Amino acid sequence: MANRAVLIIPALDEEPAIGQTLDGVPRDLYREIIVADNGSRDRTAEIARAHGATVVTERQRGYGAACLRAIAALPKSIEAVVFMDADASDDPAEAARLLEPIYQGRADLVIGSRTLGKAEKGALEPHQVLGNRLATGIIRACYGHRYTDLGPFRAIRAEALQRLAMRDRNYGWTIEMQIKALRHKLRVVEVPVSYRRRVGVSKISGNWRASIAAGVKIIWTAFRLMAAR
Repeated sequence: MANRAVLIIPALDEEPAIGQTLDGVPRDLYREIIVADNGSRDRTAEIARAHGATVVTERQRGYGAACLRAIAALPKSIEAVVFMDADASDDPAEAARLLEPIYQGRADLVIGSRTLGKAEKGALEPHQVLGNRLATGIIRACYGHRYTDLGPFRAIRAEALQRLAMRDRNYGWTIEMQIKALRHKLRVVEVPVSYRRRVGVSKISGNWRASIAAGVKIIWTAFRLMAAR
C-alpha cells in the first residue's frame, strides 16, 4: 500500500490533539500527510509540521473549504485519498481497512461507519446520532441506497474524487460526497471503524447552536443536490 495514497486532515484549533493524531498514523500507508489548517489561532500548524505533516492554510472557515485547499495541493499519480479528522476520535491505523477495497478494485468510495463499528461511550452525542439517521434516511428515500453513517473517516479513489467536482465549503461536505457518489454510480462500500471521545472541545457536537446549524446545512445540502438532478 506504500506511496499510493495521501492523507488529508482538516484542522482548526486542534493543538491538544493534532500531535497525538499524527503519531498514530501508519506512515507506510501514505506518500504524504496534508494537514489543512483552517485559520487556527493556536499551535496546530506548528505541531503538525513538527510531526512530519505538510501544512497548507485555508483562512476561510469551513470544513469543506479546508478539504478543498488540501485537494488542490495533492501530488500527482496517487491512487487514493483518505480523509480523517484531527481530534484523535478516529483510529488512524484503521485506514488500511478503508484502502483495501479500493486497492482490490472492489470500491471507489469507502465510508468508515461508526454505526457498524464500535463507538466509545459518549463519543457520539444523541443529537449527532439523530441527525445522522435523518440524513441517511433522506438519501435512502430519494436514492434507494442505505448508508449507515456520514462519518468523516473515509477513502476515495483519486480519479473518482476528481470526477465528483466537490463544491461545498462547510458541513455539507460529507453528504455531498455520498450523494454525488451515487449519482456518478461509484462503487460504494462501508466498513466498520471504531470511534473515540475526541481530545479537546468540539466546535460542533459540544455546542448545541453549532450542532443545529451544521445539521440544517447537511439537510439543506441533501435537498439542494436532489433538486439539481
